[in-house]
Amino acid sequence: MVIVMHYEHETTVHAPRQTVWDWHTREGAFDRLTPPWEPMETVSAPPDLSPGGRRVIRFPLLGPIKGRWIAEHTDLVEGELFADRMVRGPFKRWWHTHRFVDKGEMTIIEDEVSYDVPMGFLGRLFGGRMVRKRILQMFTAREKGLINDITRQMEFADAPRKRVLVVGGSGLIGSNLIPFLDCMGHEVTQLVRREPSHPRHRFWDPSNGVLDIEHLEGIDAVIHLGGVGIGDKRWTKKRKAAIIGSRRDSVTLLAEKMASMDSPPEVFIVASAIGYYGNRGDEEVDESSKRGEGFLSETTEMWEASADAARDASIRTIHLRTGIVMSPLGGALGRMLLPFKLGGGGPIGNGKQWFSWISMNDHIAAIQHLMMTPECEGPFNLTSPNPVRQKQFARVLGRVLRRPAFAPLPGFVLRIVFGELARPLLLEGQKVLPKRLLQSGFEFHNPDLEESLRDVLGAWKMDNNPLQSSSTAQPSTQV
Repeated sequence: MVIVMHYEHETTVHAPRQTVWDWHTREGAFDRLTPPWEPMETVSAPPDLSPGGRRVIRFPLLGPIKGRWIAEHTDLVEGELFADRMVRGPFKRWWHTHRFVDKGEMTIIEDEVSYDVPMGFLGRLFGGRMVRKRILQMFTAREKGLINDITRQMEFADAPRKRVLVVGGSGLIGSNLIPFLDCMGHEVTQLVRREPSHPRHRFWDPSNGVLDIEHLEGIDAVIHLGGVGIGDKRWTKKRKAAIIGSRRDSVTLLAEKMASMDSPPEVFIVASAIGYYGNRGDEEVDESSKRGEGFLSETTEMWEASADAARDASIRTIHLRTGIVMSPLGGALGRMLLPFKLGGGGPIGNGKQWFSWISMNDHIAAIQHLMMTPECEGPFNLTSPNPVRQKQFARVLGRVLRRPAFAPLPGFVLRIVFGELARPLLLEGQKVLPKRLLQSGFEFHNPDLEESLRDVLGAWKMDNNPLQSSSTAQPSTQV
């Protein structure tokens, strides 16, 4: 006798079935359906949903040890159903069937999972409840993410899709943006500095001025997200030079190449930072505010000026003055999670500095919005309309994680550990408002900090979660 657990989940999407089906057939769909807190890495993927195709996924198993999940497609009815099973992975058994039910202008997705955990009775006794909770979290995240993406896609349903070239696609934002743009129906290619390992990759070497202009032919939009991390290491002379040069040289090369073309891309989108404004205390700043003082302010101004050749050639040029992007897999939030989970989190410095943040989903959706809106040009603040003080951020994160958040991290300790970068990145701040983004018609899906943190951490109040009513799990026996 084999005991198998069953889990069922229904998702209602306000879009025609063909639209929802097409979204699931895109290469980026798996990444978009992966919960934002799960560090999954696709090693290889099948070209479509046809039976026999296998996806190999690498995931953390124990510390630095990686596990593998191999999933094989088993059934396919175009537009209606596809299914897969686990060939190798953390479960003893795993079968997953996705059904798409046509309800006119709506689509019902019926997910049915049959699974069993390792170690038989003992595994179910000691790990069964935890597994059910994680499955519920996963499908809640999938539902919220899918609805978000389809809503964003429908905003530009009547507009032609773009051919997009992305620079810096392997970073935190780029690795989210590329699957998103792919699922929106855009054709994405990517400039890389290494040997191309994917059909979308195109080689370039900006440090030596190497860029084949053929890579820009037929491209509608170029999005530059690359560059050395600002807060990854202490600011030595060498590090500062790398921060400046990694963006200035590559942006300048792209701008000059585009400007030399007879039919250049229509839009050039370049990542910048709210560090442009410097330390502003309690002053509210928007895109009309003057540049601040200090290394970071001067550097961001230089990055933006590096695109002048494109701007002078009448190419629509946009600068993304990005705030603190919420992701548990990196950036500021990723670094804070461990001490907060251990109960040692709290305000940074005196906690009075402003913390201008934005959810990852709103950030990448804003990039598409700016790309698809011809009237948008110049600098745009990519921050939530609701910035908070750092002590409020700590308090909300502690509440979401159900941990205390009153252990302050003194400023002098940060200056010892991080050196010069501690002051502009950790101890100072800006109250930045996305005035021009809102005026352009963009709508935030996660303007509230607590809601955004619960979404990216899977830390919903499940007892009151309206999505839970569309999910069921129960055991059954098979002989």
